[in-house]
Amino acid sequence: MPDLGAIKRDWFSNIRADVLAGIVVALALIPEAIGFSIIAGVDPRVGLYASVAIAMVIAFTGGRPGMISAATAAVAVVVVPLVRDHGVEYLFAATILMGVFQGIAALLRLDLLMQFVSRSVITGFVNALAILIFTAQLPQLTNVGWETYAMVAAALAIIYLFPKVTTAVPSPLVAIIVLTALSIWINAPVYTVADMGELPEGLPYFVLPDVPLTWETLAIIAPYSATMAAVGLLESLLTAQIVDDMTHTGSNKRRESAGQGVANVVAAFFGGMGGCAMIGQSVINVTSGGRGRLSTFTAGLALLVLLAVLGNLVGQVPMPALVGIMIMVSIGTFSWNSIPNLSKHPWQSSVVMLTTVVVVVATHNLALGVLAGVLLSGVFFTHKVMTMFEVVRERDGNTAVYRAKGQIFYASVERFEAAFGPESTQPDPADHVIIDVRKAHFWDISAVGALDKVVERMRRNGRSVQVRGLNRASSDLVDKFALTDKTGVEIGLAPHP
Repeated sequence: MPDLGAIKRDWFSNIRADVLAGIVVALALIPEAIGFSIIAGVDPRVGLYASVAIAMVIAFTGGRPGMISAATAAVAVVVVPLVRDHGVEYLFAATILMGVFQGIAALLRLDLLMQFVSRSVITGFVNALAILIFTAQLPQLTNVGWETYAMVAAALAIIYLFPKVTTAVPSPLVAIIVLTALSIWINAPVYTVADMGELPEGLPYFVLPDVPLTWETLAIIAPYSATMAAVGLLESLLTAQIVDDMTHTGSNKRRESAGQGVANVVAAFFGGMGGCAMIGQSVINVTSGGRGRLSTFTAGLALLVLLAVLGNLVGQVPMPALVGIMIMVSIGTFSWNSIPNLSKHPWQSSVVMLTTVVVVVATHNLALGVLAGVLLSGVFFTHKVMTMFEVVRERDGNTAVYRAKGQIFYASVERFEAAFGPESTQPDPADHVIIDVRKAHFWDISAVGALDKVVERMRRNGRSVQVRGLNRASSDLVDKFALTDKTGVEIGLAPHP
């Protein structure tokens, strides 16, 4: 049975705001989709139709209500060699396989890998996207007349000041309507949407990719499809997390992964390229009041209507109005608190955040930047845990007690072994040795191997050795993988950390 409460909440609890926000997003999607088509080396229709199909389908299949998905630059840059060498039909086939891979990823619960993305990486990702969104507007602001700058300033003024008058209508939509009417009235010498590329006429239609169904075709498209799927899921899941934070609500990341796959397959069958979630458009939607699935669906439907019915009028929308909106998005997206936090947060967190920003901005590759941040986070975390370890030796009669505290795993085994030198080398050697590990935990076979070496070395030097306090998880590892005689190994009552 469908969850009627969830349907009402996601589709009909915010109708007016969702519809108006969706219209704003649709207008902002047009130049973006055309630009991404140009990047990929395909006709503008490929990006525009993809945006229509992905937005409308993901509204039903996605796991994050209110998030906008469409054709994106992150996917477009990946397919440039494929389109150049094999043509657009292979792009459609690769997009279908991309969707299949994303469906498989959902079945394998690869969305859980997001748990390894630290807050510092997410902050760096957000800041890098804000910078990229802003720098993407610079071509529209160079070698232009004063009219363009005046319109951008007017757009920003309307966007930020109109909400003080009323919030009944999203201020970005007001900016687009007012500046379009003004541009047409005075015939302003500014770039328009039509200058970005030819807008398609008519509706998209269902078609199968015209490629041979052979292993050779699969070998050509599979590497591209895998990269597209990975980049698309990464950006989608990160964007979902950001929208979660903005709206103070949760979302189903597994459903989002599967939904992205379905949306990309449908887009390819209607002549579209691959896509994923768009943080810029999602921010526009949220700041314009969009919260539910209806806003996402409206964005796709409104884009379709604009292209099929109002193409001539849409073509006259001045680019400065859309540039103003995107500047607003970049300002709203950037985490301004991260600047003073550079001196407040641990230096490792700041380095991870800045590394993510630098790599993304330098390469324009979101996946590469996030990967760099995650790897650096892992290195810092491993070093931190490795150093949170100590061994204290105490002498009690003819017994030496070594009390170990901390986490024993592959990165700390060298320090663990070094802390247990042969008892005979101590200034006051004892015949009997107790290794107390009640406050330690053994995580892997490297840790068990280190304990093996310590015990064997002590016994080889003529000492009797007893290991005390292994917690249940550590004991299970020792029982299964230890090579030394387990006589004298006792299980304590220490809990699993």
